[in-house]
Amino acid sequence: MRPSVQPAPAEPLSVRIETGSLRGIRVRGVRQWRGIPYAAAPVGELRFRAPQPAVPWPGERDARGFGLVATQSHRGQFIGAKPTIPQGEDCLNLNVITPDEPVDQRMLRPVMVFIHGGAYSVGSSREVPRQGEGLVRRGGIVYVSFNYRLGALGYLDFSRYSTAERPFESNLGLRDQVAALAWVRRNIAVFGGDPDAVTVFGESAGANAVTTLMTVPAAAGLFQRAIAQSAPPNAVYAPAVTAEWAADFVRLLARRTGQADPTNSTDTAADAAALLLQADPAHLAEATSDLTRRAPDRYPGTIPLSPVIDGDFLPERPLDAFRDGRAHRIPLIIGTNSREGSLFSGRIDILATTPGRIRAVFANTKKKARTRLRAQYPGIPALRPALDFGGDFSFWYPSVRVGERHSRYAPVRFYRFDAAPRLVRLMGLDATHGLELFPLFDRLDGWFGRGMTALGGRRDFQRIGARMQGWWLSFAATGVPDAAWPLYDEAERLTLVIDAVDRVESDPRGDRRRAWDAFVPHI
Repeated sequence: MRPSVQPAPAEPLSVRIETGSLRGIRVRGVRQWRGIPYAAAPVGELRFRAPQPAVPWPGERDARGFGLVATQSHRGQFIGAKPTIPQGEDCLNLNVITPDEPVDQRMLRPVMVFIHGGAYSVGSSREVPRQGEGLVRRGGIVYVSFNYRLGALGYLDFSRYSTAERPFESNLGLRDQVAALAWVRRNIAVFGGDPDAVTVFGESAGANAVTTLMTVPAAAGLFQRAIAQSAPPNAVYAPAVTAEWAADFVRLLARRTGQADPTNSTDTAADAAALLLQADPAHLAEATSDLTRRAPDRYPGTIPLSPVIDGDFLPERPLDAFRDGRAHRIPLIIGTNSREGSLFSGRIDILATTPGRIRAVFANTKKKARTRLRAQYPGIPALRPALDFGGDFSFWYPSVRVGERHSRYAPVRFYRFDAAPRLVRLMGLDATHGLELFPLFDRLDGWFGRGMTALGGRRDFQRIGARMQGWWLSFAATGVPDAAWPLYDEAERLTLVIDAVDRVESDPRGDRRRAWDAFVPHI
């Protein structure tokens, strides 16, 4: 009988940051430190307040395991963190992955900070535990991921219920993201990362965070490059709109907890504040799901979990800041997938894709513009053209606007991801929302990655992933993804189309873009 071979024990690694010592771990050829607090626990008196500095700890903190993820529900449109993953309000923590080499302060490495998606209602920095390791091994970068407050605790604006005794601050999840980036600025050199070479990147809601952070004054200087993958950049709303969602939420929370509706009270602010502050986090998450299920039909074309233009932390609509050159003037990669909207049916039907929602969106513009746009989606409101309409309205067209406006002031590269394995095409999804994450993050060996390439396309996706990783890493190091990827501008609109064989197109879907220009000039 052959003796079993035991794996070599993982070796702990110690570093010291501003709040104390950390004990990390060496695994799979990289070094990792997990669950590092970047701000104080937002609990008790800090619920619904801006993040505060992390509390120092005595001795050495064990950073070998992940921290809590943000409180989230499984009963909404999106599937949240697995029930086995610990969650809670004390979720302001981050993870750092570095190459397995000694730190050389004379040769600091580029840093890539990833912001997860999930419609600001679900998601975490640990759903794919090995995510980022491939980028670190291939490019020698320092990779950071983090959790931030989600749902009602992070992305509903309850400032209307503030009192002198108990203020409620706005944009809490966005403030968390700035706090995490500020932590990186102050501490990343300890891990061998260069605080002056930070690239922030994200997908979906994480990409909305990227485009929004580019217009947040407090984020100035915290990152030097940005990548927005499938962003909904216009999902940022005025206080008059977010106040309605806050009131709806309070009513739903009262109903769910069996309490009187504070919006009918003679002292609404005080009673609503008491309800929000005393609610169990799980009830807050469930009421968030109640709100997001109702919102697509009640507020067509909008996403209620979103940043708010509060005039202070986020002083203006990001698209206006991009237009007028008030966004941070840093290099940007931005793009979308060919058919973003095809994923958003069934349980996750949240876009402007039903006849009623489409009518509501069309009611906001002139008949001539409506007719011209309808011609771009033959058969609408049949399902396929309706899904494409909804995806273009939320993701593609606003991303084009960001790209063209930012290109007036800083370098922009634009892409469209067209690749899809055969099975995904047979399912009618094609290059849908989130698909590019599988090649980018080496996720083809998981059960879903293997399943979707079972009928072919695996090798093409592996090659695409290698190219994307190369572009993203080169951009993080130099600000230029590839000499052959041209700059985007309003004259030519040169776009890299990522597929089995990449190509560059000038103004792809230009007729559709011009129809949208006439349809929603306010965007």
